[in-house]
Amino acid sequence: MVRDGYIYGFSLLAVAAALVWLTGSWRWAVAPVLLAGFFLWFFRDPHRAIPSGDGFIVSPGDGRVTEATLIATPDGPRQRISIFLSVFDVHVNRAPIGGILSKVRYKAGKYLNAMNPDSAEHNEQNIVTVRGEGPDAGIEVTFKQIAGLLARRIVFNFGEGQAVTRGQRVGLIKFGSRVDIIVPAAAELRVQVGQRVKGGESILAAVP
Repeated sequence: MVRDGYIYGFSLLAVAAALVWLTGSWRWAVAPVLLAGFFLWFFRDPHRAIPSGDGFIVSPGDGRVTEATLIATPDGPRQRISIFLSVFDVHVNRAPIGGILSKVRYKAGKYLNAMNPDSAEHNEQNIVTVRGEGPDAGIEVTFKQIAGLLARRIVFNFGEGQAVTRGQRVGLIKFGSRVDIIVPAAAELRVQVGQRVKGGESILAAVP
């Protein structure tokens, strides 16, 4: 479980205990106990089986694929895969490939519904570029942690120049949100729109 789950959950349980002590009735504790249960469940961090092999790009988050399209970038054509994370999904984010973080940039913005395509450009987001090494050498991907309508905090635990491994936990987006990943145009997509994926475990694409 992510540390935030313990902080929110046990704080609410303490509130529930205080209310019972002050009022002498369990009735006042029902709401904070239910909220505590929700936060302990929401911040779960399940184990994932990370795929091995050369050139695999795994999902940076849990959720449903809402878009897989070719886009134009200043560096040429790329493919973009968008994944919507509902409030019921695991919100821990993972590195899509192993390598060096060549760029990490936070961008303040709006809080449009994460299902809205405009959210990819206008919402609060953290943009991370990974330059592949080892089994992922020669691959460069960029992924975005994008805040949604309910999200108000993006967590990223690494900085530029640091190394990550494929599927490694790297951060968190609190509550409903979206992750976009931009992969090479030559990558072979392994997912379709509407498909559900798991962070660190589901292969989104493979680069020959």
